Amino acid sequence: MFFVIGSNMTEAHPVAATFVKDAVLRGARLILVDPRRTGLADFADLHVPIRVGSDVAFLNGVMNVLVTENLYDRAYVESCTVGFEELKNKVLEYPPERAAEISGVDAGTIRAVARRVASVKPAMLMYTLGITEHICGVNNVLSCANLQMLLGNVGFECGGVNPLRGQNNVQGACDMGALPNVFPGYQRVDNPQARARFEAAWGVEKLPEKPGLMIPGMIDGLVSGKVRAFYVFGENLANTEPDIRHVEHCLASAEFLVCQDIFPTETTRFAHVILPAAAWSENEGTFTSSERRVNRARSVSVPPGQARPNWWIFKEIAKRMGHSWESNSAREIWDNEVSRLAPSFAGIRYARLRGDGLQWPVPDEKHRGTSYLHKDGCFTCGLGVLKPVDWIPPAEVPDEEYPLVLSTGRRLYHYHTRTQTGRSEGLNDLLSEETADISRADAEALGVAHGERIRVRSRRGEVVVRANVTPRVPPGLVWMAFHFREACANWLTNPAYDPLTQTAEYKACAVRIERVT
Repeated sequence: MFFVIGSNMTEAHPVAATFVKDAVLRGARLILVDPRRTGLADFADLHVPIRVGSDVAFLNGVMNVLVTENLYDRAYVESCTVGFEELKNKVLEYPPERAAEISGVDAGTIRAVARRVASVKPAMLMYTLGITEHICGVNNVLSCANLQMLLGNVGFECGGVNPLRGQNNVQGACDMGALPNVFPGYQRVDNPQARARFEAAWGVEKLPEKPGLMIPGMIDGLVSGKVRAFYVFGENLANTEPDIRHVEHCLASAEFLVCQDIFPTETTRFAHVILPAAAWSENEGTFTSSERRVNRARSVSVPPGQARPNWWIFKEIAKRMGHSWESNSAREIWDNEVSRLAPSFAGIRYARLRGDGLQWPVPDEKHRGTSYLHKDGCFTCGLGVLKPVDWIPPAEVPDEEYPLVLSTGRRLYHYHTRTQTGRSEGLNDLLSEETADISRADAEALGVAHGERIRVRSRRGEVVVRANVTPRVPPGLVWMAFHFREACANWLTNPAYDPLTQTAEYKACAVRIERVT
């Protein structure tokens, strides 16, 4: 069984979605929880049209039924987890009727979902940015983990909590320490032993004891002066961050801005220096997928002009700052640094990355990789922690002035800000402009025809797009992507963030629609 929540897999992860669809055609069951009737809904046993921003309340309601009807895995919970009584007390506050009032899913459907997910073991839970891009993103993920532990589905093949990463190699970037609170291999910067290890390896003294800034703090710091130099590596912030006008003001305020990328972007317009990087097909190295699988990438073409591999650029900058880094290839970086400094990768030598790669953790060179974590409920931290959480509404909810909810995401034919796909004539022929997807009921109430140009306005900005009137969107919801510059949804989105991860609430803000006369 697949329990998919907050994931438009057929457009955002079409290859992964193909595996799910094939499994369903072979007899697997599928429950899809999503405000829209996405393409995957056509394969689902049950599509649950949840209200945007109500995931915690809905999942608490499902767990309420599991507990009150004694459908949860009591043996697993008692032997493999802690915190059950606290979780029980919390979910009892969310009977199906209350959860229905918040989520828009009727109580009978909530009960049906609970009974179905309890009927198949193991069941796999999968989510994407529809879970994380909220001010309560952390609590949404915790709720997903609570549900799977309550069902006894963690630590088994075809089970677990499976995030589909939003971009290629997000997993690999995090693995390598591209987060403000960890060194490579998720070794915390506030851990004295970890700091000592990297101080010795890097030949430096007194590495920072506290986590650094996250993206919102970096961007705002350009205006306050807290951040004087800003290095943007492979990211088009001027289109991907919420409230584009504010972001552009911050980028224009930068004292010194460096961009390292493969193409000009909306962000490189603000750069004082642009460093041309080699693309993935022009480079050697590794990618790591959502399932922790490390694969080699091999170059198939020569970088054009002055473009160079990213690691070479970083090394040359370090050299001009007086540092001599010994590693001089992707292989040497992995074997001399990554595998030596991060225990999870200790057994991964570059020469072993053949065929289908290896899934970390790989503790030694004889280890064949770890296909799934927490085997048989034996968690890496000891026992699984059930953590009760409460539902909170989105930071911005509809009102009389802005009566609709805007939610954003991706479309099949383009990727992110079209830095790459926008240069493909074929893909531009398939999708040449952005639309605002709205329900038939809202279109009729507004007097809007399919294909008519409309103005979508929020408290931060406005865009003019064509209306796509579709039965796949529920009343009250407007859905847009951020692929096209002039009609980018991020002119409208709300810069409100999860307090822990600082992930923006791209999935919910208040808007109104006006006809363009």
